[in-house]
Amino acid sequence: MSEQLNIEKSAKDYENKSPQEILGLALGNFKNIGISFSGAEDVVLIDMAKKIGSDFRVFSLDTGRLHPETYQFIEEVKKTYNIQIEVFFANRDLTEQLVKEKGLFSFYQDGHKECCDARKVDPLKRALTTVDAWITGQRKDQSPGTRANVPVIQKDPTFGTGNLIKFNPLASWTSKQVWDYIRENNVPYNKLHEKGFVSIGCEPCTKPVLPGQHEREGRWWWEDATKKECGLHAGNVKK
Repeated sequence: MSEQLNIEKSAKDYENKSPQEILGLALGNFKNIGISFSGAEDVVLIDMAKKIGSDFRVFSLDTGRLHPETYQFIEEVKKTYNIQIEVFFANRDLTEQLVKEKGLFSFYQDGHKECCDARKVDPLKRALTTVDAWITGQRKDQSPGTRANVPVIQKDPTFGTGNLIKFNPLASWTSKQVWDYIRENNVPYNKLHEKGFVSIGCEPCTKPVLPGQHEREGRWWWEDATKKECGLHAGNVKK
């Protein structure tokens, strides 16, 4: 952890700064820092970070249930930016046990937490033990039920031992701003977006949204909106 960075003060000072300025703060204070990559927002961050020119890592989680288009997207991003993407896989033992006991689609009855714990949370924990700070593409308007108060900088409320720092440079951006940046900078994106998918997760738990629907309505659509976090950002859910 950077000794010079006061998290609470920086979060307040940078609340209304641009994503590039927040990224610059992150990359300037942490040498061992990773961008968590899965969707459109994350590639915007990769594009910005490459233009800043500092060193950074990129990691992604392979749950074993992703769409084919998502795997193709990972390879496209690697080639476009000439970067390595470290892929962390689902916990084999937990996943095998869950499938053996409850089958492949237990989340429709039991909720998504158990499956996400094995396929997403476990590999994220492993990824985060290798960094001092991480950067996410969370936006406040992505999920009004859980993300409305996401700060631009915070001590991670879920992972680490209290010293892991989490940067959310796009917290105050809208979906329109993200897509304006993608178009203006020729940033690659998942081709599922052309088929009505807005927020993209695992294939069984993601569907396109209709005009007028909020983007997160296509994720875990059978569950209450206040619970739509997979565990990666569980600290957003108020107890």
